[in-house]
Amino acid sequence: MKITIEVDCSPEEARQFMGLPDVEQANAIYVDNLAAAMKGAASVEQLEQYARQLAPMGQMGLKMFQSFVEGAQKSAGGSSPKSSDKG
Repeated sequence: MKITIEVDCSPEEARQFMGLPDVEQANAIYVDNLAAAMKGAASVEQLEQYARQLAPMGQMGLKMFQSFVEGAQKSAGGSSPKSSDKG
């Protein structure tokens, strides 16, 4: 037996229903800081350094997010991109 339930709601309504906090203001500040850092970057290396500093949990957060994305790709049947680890 297969049962399908379709819920038509906005992301805001879903967030409220699930009891998740509203992080819109914090996200806006984070995006503004990231955009300002990107404008001041003179090289790709400097931009990468800014991204590491601004990312939640720094380098560890970036690695966790990368592993999450790769896991989602694998479960969706896609192939994960080859990454070169520099350090």
